[in-house]
Amino acid sequence: MQFLVIARDGTDAEALNRRMAARPAHFENARRMKACGQLITGGAMLDAEGRMIGSMMLAEFPDQAALEAAIAADPYVEGQVWKDIEIKPFRVAPL
Repeated sequence: MQFLVIARDGTDAEALNRRMAARPAHFENARRMKACGQLITGGAMLDAEGRMIGSMMLAEFPDQAALEAAIAADPYVEGQVWKDIEIKPFRVAPL
């Protein structure tokens, strides 16, 4: 099953510092997820000035519980970068 994940960063003064500290480990995790077919695509959401304020990803997991377990183990969650996470069932259009 495919899912759209919207994860918003915290808005406190240290939010960007937490993101940058966790970023290498987050990318390593994302590469593993991509290699095993769980991550379809993803990237940083930006504000009007181009600052990173969150993330989005399209993911493929057997069910939402499996996705939630993977998200809980992500360095951005463990490092308290993502503060608000929205998960929606999704279907990539067969274009």
